[in-house]
Amino acid sequence: MKRVFSGIQPTGNLHLGNYLGAIRNWVRMQDEAECIFSVVDLHAITVAQDPATLRRGIREMVAALIAAGLDPERCILFPQSRVRVHAELAWVLMCTARVGWLNRMTQFKEKSGKDREGASVGLYTYPVLQAADILAYRATHVPVGEDQKQHLELARDIAIKFNNDFGPSFGGELFPPPEPVIEGPATRVMSLRDGSAKMSKSDPSDQSRINLTDDADTIAAKIKRAKTDPEALPSEPAGLAGRAEATNLVNLMAALTDRSIAQVLADHGGQGFGAFKPALADVMVAKLAPITARFNALKDDASAIEAICARGADRARAIAEPVLADVHRAVGFTA
Repeated sequence: MKRVFSGIQPTGNLHLGNYLGAIRNWVRMQDEAECIFSVVDLHAITVAQDPATLRRGIREMVAALIAAGLDPERCILFPQSRVRVHAELAWVLMCTARVGWLNRMTQFKEKSGKDREGASVGLYTYPVLQAADILAYRATHVPVGEDQKQHLELARDIAIKFNNDFGPSFGGELFPPPEPVIEGPATRVMSLRDGSAKMSKSDPSDQSRINLTDDADTIAAKIKRAKTDPEALPSEPAGLAGRAEATNLVNLMAALTDRSIAQVLADHGGQGFGAFKPALADVMVAKLAPITARFNALKDDASAIEAICARGADRARAIAEPVLADVHRAVGFTA
């Protein structure tokens, strides 16, 4: 059976890049596989967090995911910290993973920056916790963007080594090496201010992204101010070469309307951005307005969100705890 696992941190608002690059695909997967989605709050504390802000972020992220189309009846949705298997399995897998493997992880180098010695141990071992997230459910498939491919390869390496180390005495493979699900054509949604940088909630400029909480006027204003170039849109995709900002806006129109870039350019080729940007803003508002409205209705209903989190965690534990019991037997903790 195909089982999908993916997670998202509870830090900051969801933005258009999250939605088009991941969440929309998660929504589609609910009808194709058994899906387990987690708000990964254990990962969030690898860097300093304000406790009250983190609590609010967890609740609002759950609300945003539901508003975007995740259905707690058709998938398992829960905060990671509610299932202790993640942390316990991560320790076992840290004893399987090799230091050399972690030293090759580029994301730690990027996130720790010049203060590598001052970074938390959790930030360094973050990819092993990601492996535990996946392997705790024996997930067979994991949606990944470009920036997470290396971490999924590590999860596969850990699964294979664990199977080789303990499978013979246990009597079989404990973990299926997870396969990547490469996300759709809009995986890399770029900044509205810099076509060479990925749209990010950590960008200090709010003008760089479309938040799923932005209202219609804000969306229109941000698209109007989005960086472009003075040339008209080409009639064919080859004409976008070397035009990062133009490519980004055309990609957004294609993703939001479920068309190819060629189809978008067939309709809009020859137009200047003075005509194209308002059309893009109208499409964006039409897609995002229902999500924003539902999020605003959900985010302050703490009791409803808590009930969803509690039930999701119960369902997650029902899958993960027997896996951990197998791990205990395999490594020799229990008979």
